[in-house]
Amino acid sequence: QVQLVESGGGLVQAGGSLRLSCAASGRTFSSYTMAWFRQAPGKEREFVAARSGGRTYYADSVKGRFTISRDNAKDTVYLQINSLKPEDTAVYYCAASNNYYTSYPRNYDHWGQGTQVTVSS
Repeated sequence: QVQLVESGGGLVQAGGSLRLSCAASGRTFSSYTMAWFRQAPGKEREFVAARSGGRTYYADSVKGRFTISRDNAKDTVYLQINSLKPEDTAVYYCAASNNYYTSYPRNYDHWGQGTQVTVSS
């Protein structure tokens, strides 16, 4: 059974940093596209970042502040978040796809339960 488990969320002041982790299990994810999405209250789930085929992709709103990385030996994906802003407050989800990069949530087959990030001003 495929499982994605996020961790690392929390409450942080604006300007602070967090590192989110997503541990994958159930199969080998080295060839999968791994991505992070986020969903704020009352808003749709939105793409944040992805790593696929050795390339990285970011939403314009997070470029220069967020960094996605992966450790295939550990089947773990990370999201380093710097210079946090109150508008970054959301539940952050890890997702996996057996296809090439896409920013559309519906194209991802596997999802974690999410980790809450709250940024205070």
